[in-house]
Amino acid sequence: MAELTLVEAVNQALAYEMAADENVVVLGEDVGVNGGVFRATAGLQERFGAERVIDTPLAETLIGGVAVGMAAQGLRPVAEIQFMGFIYPALDQMLSHASRLRTRTRGRLTCPMVLRAPYGGGIHAPEHHSESTEAIFAHVPGLRVVVPSSPSRAYGLLLAALRDPDPVVFLEPKRVYRLMKQEVLDDGEALPLDVCFVARAGQDVTLVSWGAMLHETLEAAEQLEAQGVNAEVLDVATLKPLDMRTILDSVSRTTRCVIVHEAARSGGLGAEIAAGLAEQGLMSLMAPVQRVTGYDTVIPLSRLESHYMPSVTRIVNAVKRALEFA
Repeated sequence: MAELTLVEAVNQALAYEMAADENVVVLGEDVGVNGGVFRATAGLQERFGAERVIDTPLAETLIGGVAVGMAAQGLRPVAEIQFMGFIYPALDQMLSHASRLRTRTRGRLTCPMVLRAPYGGGIHAPEHHSESTEAIFAHVPGLRVVVPSSPSRAYGLLLAALRDPDPVVFLEPKRVYRLMKQEVLDDGEALPLDVCFVARAGQDVTLVSWGAMLHETLEAAEQLEAQGVNAEVLDVATLKPLDMRTILDSVSRTTRCVIVHEAARSGGLGAEIAAGLAEQGLMSLMAPVQRVTGYDTVIPLSRLESHYMPSVTRIVNAVKRALEFA
């Protein structure tokens, strides 16, 4: 069992599935010779050849469209977009074709493709390199949206995505690509999709997060414990379809909820979770649901970026507000 970073775990999952299934192909800008802008596909072209690890032109519409065509004809393409800020030209292919292929053909065709992209801020990148617009994809019927938070999650969830018969948008939080190492067994065991994971058990408040922000959320839970507050932390992992049942079960025990995400506040997935709690769990709540999010602005450059990102202090303060209600 090797200790891997998140980006190494992505590479390991791709290599495992490519060895197990010859229909799995990787395509994208610089994924072959250069091994990807973040090295997520390093060594794959040398191992599996240029016909299965394909360098494409700088054309995201083409990448998305070719992947849809490959999937319709029996392949299992893994299309990489270099940064989420460049994903929007491929949006038409995902919304108009990938997500609709099963229903359009009455089940005669499916679209078993994975669209991968590094996403999120925190690395002081320029504009278009720090997007957190996962809610756009989570809004689309027919798409799965998956966000890993750690190396082991990345390995198991990516394997599950690669084996899914329908399209999956797999967003990799680049801030934690190399933040930590974790023991990852390369055994081909997938993790379940469509479920939240309990990252930390607790009884006083439920903290809901995903991706890179899970790390600040867990740190906030540690600080709260020192103050006598026992927080439960949920890792959403699959943003669409959303496992609302696990969230509702947790809140029924803790009676309070704080939702943490890096994306802008308006229209973010946190609002959907809060709406689900209002519709199905209102009688369990002893306090209004709190949201700790990014701001409704383009993520700023350089030093200002840290003011945009939700901090441990902001999370702790949101919990304290929730606890003020008797």
